[in-house]
This record gives sequence, structure tokens and C-alpha cells, in this order.
Amino acid sequence: MATKFFLDSGDPKETKEVLTLLGKLDGQTTNPSLIAKNPDAVGKKFTSEEIYSFYENVVKQISSQIPNGSVSIEVYADNNTKAEAMIEQGLKFNTWIPNPSTNRSDDYRLRYGARAHIKLPTTAEGLKAASELVKQGVRVNMTLVFSQAQAAAIYAATKGAKKGDVFVSPFVGRLDDRGENGMDLIKNILTMYKGGDGHVEVLSASIRSLEHFTKTIELGCDLITAPLKAYKEWVGFGSPLSMDGRGQGEGVQLKPIPYQEISLDKPWQEYNIAHELTDKGVEKFAADWNNLIDQN
Repeated sequence: MATKFFLDSGDPKETKEVLTLLGKLDGQTTNPSLIAKNPDAVGKKFTSEEIYSFYENVVKQISSQIPNGSVSIEVYADNNTKAEAMIEQGLKFNTWIPNPSTNRSDDYRLRYGARAHIKLPTTAEGLKAASELVKQGVRVNMTLVFSQAQAAAIYAATKGAKKGDVFVSPFVGRLDDRGENGMDLIKNILTMYKGGDGHVEVLSASIRSLEHFTKTIELGCDLITAPLKAYKEWVGFGSPLSMDGRGQGEGVQLKPIPYQEISLDKPWQEYNIAHELTDKGVEKFAADWNNLIDQN
């Protein structure tokens, strides 16, 4: 199956630019840091009500441009946020765009109407929220994934969901930043999921290079989300489906991430989901969101 293309951006103008560049787009991912970089938000302060209204407006502008695509909307969460608060936000955010009912056939849902995927952190509370939201027919995107065990827990927590309703987002670039080969994690999760029922799709995220982009496609990953800069580079290079060894690994020695034999049949609570990069990512997103709000 061909990899689907998502834009990683909180700016509807960039949505338009990528649509012009590619001719189509399958979806878009947003997060608090990306919303903070939206040109209409930079340098401004909002009340708590105003910032959610601003986010909703951005999401609606994006979804109107990709009416048959997915838009990921991230809940506010720091490392103390409980599942109940995430569920409440998720149910609210899920009403921001049309969202064809999950009771429709898979073919209908995947072809007609924009779909929200609620982004949740891959923490114990985030997984609790995901487990409940999918039962209520809400699509989810589990973000800040840095380990195969976390991906296994996501699979277990969302059993019963339909294909296309659950994304797992491994952050490739952030693993590379600390000397680990982030693309190995994509490969390992794809391999592990082959033994499952296919209800979770892998979304390659934190794309930092042309090599990340083309390797994602080469591995047959379900989805990729990349910034505008990465799409421009890919198209400028001739839109290759593989680098064929060109320019890969120049001056960089990344530590391989070995594959682990992990069963997908355990309760999600039994997997070791702790990861320092997840904790750091949650706090960064929370800080960027809070910096938009006038605290006076």
C-alpha cells in the first residue's frame, strides 16, 4: 500500500502551498508548538477561551482544504493531566470538523468527509483516554512515541477500533538527535504490527531529512507527516521513492535500535511505556501552549 502524505503544520497557508506542490494531501497534523508558530499567533497573547477559538478556526480552515482527509488535533496535557481531562477535550475537539460517523462503512468513512484524529500523549493517562475515546467512536493519534513497547501498548489499548481510526506516531528525528536510528523504530513497529489485526496505522513523524522522507516510503509505512520544508526538498530532488544510498549517513553514525519480540496480546497496562523523550515532549508542548495565554 502506498504511503499517504500528511503535512505537519499549524498554518492553513502552508496547507494551500503543499496542495499546489503535490496536487493532493491526505491529511495534516497539528500540535501546540505548531499552533504557536502560526503567523497569526506569533507575538500575541490570548485568553484561555480565545486560544481554543483560534485553534478551532485553524482546524476548520485546514479541513476545508482537504475535505476527504484527516486533521490531527492535540489535547492540552502536561505530565500531571488526567485521562478524564483529555477525554473531555477530545470529545469537544472532535466536533470541530464534520467527522463522518464511525458507524458508516469503512469505504464511506475513508472517502467522504474530513476526519478528526485526537492527538494524545503516549503516557498512562493518555492511553486510558485513548481506550475510552475509541469506544465512543473517536479517532485517535497517539503521539510522542519512542519505543516498540509504547506502540504495543497503543495497539492493546485501542483493540476494537476500525482500521484508519488509530495512528501511532513515532518521532524519528528526536531519536536521531540523541544518536539512535529513528527509522529503525519505524521498521520495528511495522514488523511487530504484521502479526496484528491492522487496526493501528503507523505515522512516521519528526521528519528532519530527505533520507527520513524516502526511507519512510521505502519501508511501506502507512503514513508520513512532514513540514513544508521537507516537501519542497523532496519535490525539488525529483520526488524519489528511494535514495538508493545517495547521501545517506554522511558523517553520521547512528546507533541501531534492535527489534524486540513483543506480544500484542497483553493488557496495555503491562507494557513498559516509560520514556524520557515522551516526558520531555509533553512538557515542551504544554510550555508552548501556555506561552500563548495571557497569565495576567
